Amino acid sequence: MLVKISADSTCDLSPELVSANQIGIMPLCVIRDGVACLDGIEITPQDIYDFFDSGKGMCSTSAVSVGDYIEFFGEALKTADAVVHLTISSDMSSCYQNALQAAEEFPGRVFPVDARNLSTGIGHLALTACELAAQGETAEKIAETLTAMREKLDVSFILDTLSYLHKGGRCSGVAALGANLLHLRPCIEVVNGKMQVGKKFRGSSLKCRLAYVENRLANRDDLDYRRIFITHSGLDDATVEALREAVQKTGPWEEILVTTAGSTIACHCGPGCIGVLFYRK
Repeated sequence: MLVKISADSTCDLSPELVSANQIGIMPLCVIRDGVACLDGIEITPQDIYDFFDSGKGMCSTSAVSVGDYIEFFGEALKTADAVVHLTISSDMSSCYQNALQAAEEFPGRVFPVDARNLSTGIGHLALTACELAAQGETAEKIAETLTAMREKLDVSFILDTLSYLHKGGRCSGVAALGANLLHLRPCIEVVNGKMQVGKKFRGSSLKCRLAYVENRLANRDDLDYRRIFITHSGLDDATVEALREAVQKTGPWEEILVTTAGSTIACHCGPGCIGVLFYRK
């Protein structure tokens, strides 16, 4: 059986990883000034930051429609026997519900999986799915395994600004102002499919980012060292390299993958965000 692995654009995998693993990507829409733009195709994160800085307002996002999923799955099934598709957490978007409805058009051939996560938390599951497909697992078995594996994901980010969450209605003005005045940078954790505020870091951007990496990775005995993602929203090369070195010092990582956040995630996190995403044992 040829099983096609696909995911929403919120998986934030690099073009190289997508191409090497032949992962299908279903773009969400980013709404800019009333115009719907396809994530990663018609709009970039920098476009979103420039629009925000211009004072014209916030970009917003919308889920993939049932009709678009039906078209996407139908195209994939022209060359595959079955599809396993990963979506962003159902607590964050209606993508999963829409994908389930679309899957009804292809009985027994399309298996949507709610990643209960975002960004390269989804990306981890997509790469795991590709490994399972290469081993000859059935689509149904892959979907079952991913549902179990998602519970082992450790996903978090440290924000450089709360302005985007505030303007998007996910953070109060008082909290945003207080964080700015005190130079606080909160860690956002994904727990049970939802985002929540974790530890707050204080100081310069780089100091906070390095402290965040240390806090998430150092002195733990529950880490799966096979692969870790460093996912960021537009950091310079020197900062990324400093963070990579900090991650490498925390354990014998076999693979450290660096990716940038796509447009959908960028709408909510803004520039300067950094996350380390990995499996626990």
